[in-house]
Amino acid sequence: MPPPELPPPRSRLPEAASRFGAHVLAEAAARARDIGAAAGVLPRPPMVSGAAAPVPATPSAVVLAPSAGVPAPSSSAPAPGAGPGRVLGGPTGLGTASLRMLRRGDALPAPPAVTAGAGAEAGAQGKAIPGLYYHPIPEPDPVRVEEVSRRIKAWALDEVSLYPDDWEEEFDGFSVGRYMVGCHPDAPTIDHLMLATRLMVAENAVDDCYCEDHGGSPDGLGERLLLAHTALDALHTTAEYQPQWAKSLHADAPRRAYRSAMEYFVRAAGPSQADRLRHDMARLHMGYLAEAAWAQMDHIPEVWEYLAMRQFNNFRPCPTITDTVGGYELPADLHAQPAMQEVIALAGNATTIVNDLYSYTKELDAPGRHLNLPVVISEREGVSDRDAYLKSVEIHNELMHDFETAAASLAAEYPVPSVQRFLRGVAAWVDGNHHWHQSNTYRYSLPDFW
Repeated sequence: MPPPELPPPRSRLPEAASRFGAHVLAEAAARARDIGAAAGVLPRPPMVSGAAAPVPATPSAVVLAPSAGVPAPSSSAPAPGAGPGRVLGGPTGLGTASLRMLRRGDALPAPPAVTAGAGAEAGAQGKAIPGLYYHPIPEPDPVRVEEVSRRIKAWALDEVSLYPDDWEEEFDGFSVGRYMVGCHPDAPTIDHLMLATRLMVAENAVDDCYCEDHGGSPDGLGERLLLAHTALDALHTTAEYQPQWAKSLHADAPRRAYRSAMEYFVRAAGPSQADRLRHDMARLHMGYLAEAAWAQMDHIPEVWEYLAMRQFNNFRPCPTITDTVGGYELPADLHAQPAMQEVIALAGNATTIVNDLYSYTKELDAPGRHLNLPVVISEREGVSDRDAYLKSVEIHNELMHDFETAAASLAAEYPVPSVQRFLRGVAAWVDGNHHWHQSNTYRYSLPDFW
């Protein structure tokens, strides 16, 4: 096995940042009038050798105009460059133009009407779902995409022996390099992007090989997930049994991928960032087990039960590492704030429903019955496939508006630079996730419902 790459340098906050306490948070609102400079233009993270392209300067100043037919951000969003008011109106930057200021208790503006054709964006890279609320992003930097794609394939083949030769086309078709570059526009180097890319590939290997397409089964899933999870959260046992556990981490492709991806991540992340990821991966595995139990019972859950499962079996581990990939750290006590947890949960829920919607026809064509939100709504509420799909679009849109409202409120409540940047990063991940689903015509096509 070739030696691992050197871990990317990680920005460290001043020591005082780790001691953010209740008194700091209570005074945050009072300092709001003085935060224009703190939360405006962020310094460019340092570059290291091996970076294929510099991160765009001052990502917080990038403003995207919606494409024709895309629901526009709320007209109440402050104009860019408006000083403190811009910050209080919510984060700005790539993918965050719609984060609008709503204080707790304010009424939520009605979302844009979902009408046939609204939100459609046809192009060479795929068509967006009509009526879906989303924000377009520029095409990911092709230089970075090429380099991340090259490195991740080398890692998959040479370091972890992830897939046999006949899976190569599917691996290439996944376009994971383009996915991660689009989701992490503020990553300072290719090495930082690779942290997210390895984890994404490893998570998909577990899903495919343990749960779904490539030999997965609900039978015995709990044991497989538990043993794989020890590649993320190390076993601490006696000297007699430790070597047997260590050997088991090389037993199959998912465990090899988890072990390697986590080793890279831990070397670049702070202890609280690594533990945060372990926690979110446990959430993900619990969601896998719930879905497997329904498959074993041949049971269609209630819609609310399905949505509960999807809050765990979702993309949450991806946006939650946005600060590590960005080369900085959101302090643990700020990450643990209930309002921040709500924002992250809503982001994960909305992006996962995007997956349900874009993968709908792919799953219908696959063997067996695959649960997704339109299927559950159709079965449980007795409506047509088309009506169930369109209702799922509405549910996604409501989750997106709730996410944006919660993020804007949190940005105003905690005008701390690391909070502002983290919220921008999560919003960018949400938008990049949609862009990848929309544009990946190798994997996805839309149903004929319009």
